[in-house]
Amino acid sequence: MKKEDLALVSAWDKTFAKSDKVTHSKVTFVNRYGITLAADMYVPKEAQGKLPAIAVCGPFGAVKEQCSGLYAQTMAEMGYLTIAFDPSFTGESGGNVRYMASPDINTEDFMAAVDFLSLHERVDADKIAIIGICGWGGMALNTAALDTRIKATAVMTMYDMTRVNAKGYFDSEDSEEARYQKKAAMCAQRLEDLKKGDYTLGGGVVDPLPEDAPYFVKDYYDYYKTDRGYHARSLNSNGGWNIVGCESFINQPILQYSNEIRSGVLIVHGDKAHSFYFGKDAYENMVKDSKYTDNKELFVIEGASHTDLYDGGKDGVIPFDRIDAFFRKMF
Repeated sequence: MKKEDLALVSAWDKTFAKSDKVTHSKVTFVNRYGITLAADMYVPKEAQGKLPAIAVCGPFGAVKEQCSGLYAQTMAEMGYLTIAFDPSFTGESGGNVRYMASPDINTEDFMAAVDFLSLHERVDADKIAIIGICGWGGMALNTAALDTRIKATAVMTMYDMTRVNAKGYFDSEDSEEARYQKKAAMCAQRLEDLKKGDYTLGGGVVDPLPEDAPYFVKDYYDYYKTDRGYHARSLNSNGGWNIVGCESFINQPILQYSNEIRSGVLIVHGDKAHSFYFGKDAYENMVKDSKYTDNKELFVIEGASHTDLYDGGKDGVIPFDRIDAFFRKMF
């Protein structure tokens, strides 16, 4: 497939330290919409032969130089060939207009990553897993329901982006009237953008942080707006998505057939995360009326906030060993 000519940064510009146990390189691949995706690939230095492989993405509005790269590098240290990729329209990946999201295209991004891994000479194509973080946790579940090549999925501190767009945080806007007002505002914004000839950004994480900001906003600020997780290409660290960037999420639920996922799924969430209800409900809906429950698991980390599962937080709470054990059991 013809690739776009991407400008890739060669210097190490991650929010985490470089490991001396793996080799790192930039790779690109094309999804079925012709968009070229950029990824960081990590390979364990001492590994021989074909390796199990993992594609990692998330959080929603982050870039691969943030926590998805940390996950990919750490899992590579444990013996996997891994890639952390930027979704279409974001980061170093291609696609225009920038800062748009799509339930369909972003699910395809994960499937294109599986394409890349399946054909890589160092990968055992029968041992491919995916990890989705935050909003990409929901996207990973949608991909697992569609892509039969995936043997295992880990969903970390997940969001269902269709649910939060349609119903608001904590389902506080779950009414026909509230949805109508959202759709009307989006339609008006489309015309405003066309009149000025450019798309209006919605804003990333609020800065400066108001003293009365909700806990989860403070949690995001502590990651995206500080040295802990700030990155110049991250939407959440800077101007955010286009206001109309997530419009189609309002009426396109992505978890409709999650109870038909036959492969293994591990959902990991902290019980102090504002998003915990997404993970709990996703697990319950996934196993409800399902014939494939023996390989499904909800793992709750006591005391962990939403962003603690981005980089481990101060206590290093990401259960990498458990993810590794789950994947190898599913293989």
